[in-house]
Amino acid sequence: MKKMIQQIVEDSIDVKKKAFAKNQTQIIRAAESVMAAMKAHRTLFLFGNGGSAADSQHIAAEFIGRFQKERESWPAVALTTDTSILTALSNDYSYDCVFARQLEGLAKKGDVAIGISTSGNSRNVIEGIQQARKMGLTTISLTGGGGGKLAPCSDIRIIVPSTKTARVQESHICILHTICELVEDALVK
Repeated sequence: MKKMIQQIVEDSIDVKKKAFAKNQTQIIRAAESVMAAMKAHRTLFLFGNGGSAADSQHIAAEFIGRFQKERESWPAVALTTDTSILTALSNDYSYDCVFARQLEGLAKKGDVAIGISTSGNSRNVIEGIQQARKMGLTTISLTGGGGGKLAPCSDIRIIVPSTKTARVQESHICILHTICELVEDALVK
């Protein structure tokens, strides 16, 4: 088990190093987009399924509360938290539209949407990003592997070079924390 633990840790570190080396420019662009939105009192929307839904909620909490610095609350919404909306849309329409429909009702031009999909092929995340682009939001995707169908739909594409779900998710949360830290560092003195 000790050998297995060491291998898991080394794999995780290796994937993160590759992800950050490959995506440094995109991470900076994502952080700058979020900074501009926060300065303009716009809203950050985050969404994904499963672990990516949990990451969406986690990062929304970092913006509403704080990441590392005491500051005012910043507007952020995880579109994964309202079970009444999610189940009504799934039942009455299709699960594919659960994020797009919420963005249609809540988002405004100048907001930012972050869609998270480990495979890059989650239909509801793709439809959410497509709706956001149609409405004039800056769109950011976090994916794995080759980016799937989601990456080409996004203004800013952050693709983790791995197909192992756990390694991609570990990199996603590290990237999202990096964006939080960059935004706070720039906006909170």
